[in-house]
Amino acid sequence: MLDNVPFLSHQHKSLTIEGYSRAAVQSCWRVPELRMGFDLGVQPWDFMGTPTWAITHGHLDHVAALAVYVARRRMMKMEPPTIYLPEQILSNVQSMLAAFSRLDRGRLPCNLIGVEPGEEIELSRELMMSVHKTTHTVPSVGFIVWERRRKLKAKYRDLEGSQIRDLRMSGTEVSEETRMPILAYTGDTSPPGLDNNPDMYQAQVLITEMTFVASQHRKDKIHKHGHMHLDDIIARQDKFENELVIMGHFSVRYNTKQVQRMVEKKLPDMLEGRLKLWL
Repeated sequence: MLDNVPFLSHQHKSLTIEGYSRAAVQSCWRVPELRMGFDLGVQPWDFMGTPTWAITHGHLDHVAALAVYVARRRMMKMEPPTIYLPEQILSNVQSMLAAFSRLDRGRLPCNLIGVEPGEEIELSRELMMSVHKTTHTVPSVGFIVWERRRKLKAKYRDLEGSQIRDLRMSGTEVSEETRMPILAYTGDTSPPGLDNNPDMYQAQVLITEMTFVASQHRKDKIHKHGHMHLDDIIARQDKFENELVIMGHFSVRYNTKQVQRMVEKKLPDMLEGRLKLWL
């Protein structure tokens, strides 16, 4: 058995979050239970069986392994994967794959689908995904995966089963769809990528970035380059209603101990124990 590209794993209730994210190095996440992943800056062999991916933007540490992933699935005779990505980068990614195909002298079959903020994508009968505008130096989007359920409308809840059956048979819609945001993923973004998408703060699990943590790094410059600082999280700590907040994409300027020490010093309660540093 071949060794994988290294990645971390964390279990939260029914969701397994796997991946690794380091600024300018690689970002790649997946949730096996959702049968999808986010960003393809690297492609662990174990992730090859995941058939659906959502890419946030075109920086190489988020998209460089796309061709490798598609080629591996073709080599293993798997179905072409489906990859959602910002509409503005679709043609360039198509050209990139075409160039790799010529170099490799092999086909790279995949379903590339450009998306815009505000769109909703049906993943399955139980799951849908919404697309959200984020703020980075290149065109970028974030994603929220929602669980959908059918629920009896409130006005019919006191009826007998036979009465509800009769209403259904008469063509009356007795149920309505309810949605719960179970996973939000921002990719790289400055604070408006969260603030302008309040549902991100409501998701059961939020995966976002905290590229900078040291006090000497200027926040105006960090925001200009489409990233967030530890102080941005502290300023918004009352907004996070998530059960789990995963922060990753730390700058290579810091080692693991430095990140842990700086975050725990300024945010000792770690969002009441809900904050996990992806280190």
